[in-house]
Amino acid sequence: MSRLAVLVPGGTGQLGSDLAASSTDDVEVTAPGSAELDVKRAGAVVEAVAELAGRAKKEGRFPVVVNAAAYTAVDAAEDDEARAFAVNADGPRVLAAACSSWRVPLVHVSTDYVFSGEAERPYLPEDPLSPRSAYGRTKAAGEDAVLGSGASAWVVRTAWVYGERGGNFVKTMTRLEGERDVLSVVDDQRGSPTWSADLAAGLLELAGKIADGEGPSSRILHCTGGGETSWFEFARAIFEELGADPGRVKPCTTAEFPRPAARPAYSVLSDEPWRAAGLTPLRPWRDALGAYFARVSAARR
Repeated sequence: MSRLAVLVPGGTGQLGSDLAASSTDDVEVTAPGSAELDVKRAGAVVEAVAELAGRAKKEGRFPVVVNAAAYTAVDAAEDDEARAFAVNADGPRVLAAACSSWRVPLVHVSTDYVFSGEAERPYLPEDPLSPRSAYGRTKAAGEDAVLGSGASAWVVRTAWVYGERGGNFVKTMTRLEGERDVLSVVDDQRGSPTWSADLAAGLLELAGKIADGEGPSSRILHCTGGGETSWFEFARAIFEELGADPGRVKPCTTAEFPRPAARPAYSVLSDEPWRAAGLTPLRPWRDALGAYFARVSAARR
């Protein structure tokens, strides 16, 4: 595999921090946060991509940008779609233009929210988009901007991501387990929980294939934890990992737990093109959850 120089905008977020932690002698990861690299600022983006290209050439590495920068406050986006659009659509457009100019490949991370969630089988990358929320609309616009930019680019959609950095469902359930005797969690939304550390490994494997001239012919890929579950079943599994009684988690419907932004009822994404490209499928979601808690536990010791 080629030696890589990887730039990760959004490098201090949930996924970005795991990409940064994956840096090795062969895979050099530079992961600036938004304070260091604002993807909405064209000048800063062009400078960062130019620096990446120059450094990679000097060090004999292959440059790749993995865009982990995103506005992910799904409910807040309903009242601030302009801000979400600036980060999720305008930012990727600026980044893709810079990558095109410097001939640096781009891997852009997207989401299950670009779909309506009304399917009855796993979504394929080529299925029509029909986002039902402001967040989904801005992410869909970001995909269009990247794929229409002329850059050598791939979009990787994922779903139900959790990790050690930032807020997520696993952290919320962990906190609530210590605060409430009983929890009600929706049981009519299904998806595939994805540990950000596993996703990071998959994205870097993809970057390696691109560097070796084996980039997938499909420019849109799906990468999530294996299998599927509901939020209710996911919460019960989290309680099991915490050594708590999963019977304390009770099922409820989406209608009983209204949110400002519509959630896809079905978010399972097919990884067939990912596998067809020779990329390693992520492990089953339940195995990954156990590994996540083992890492968290080890870090506390």
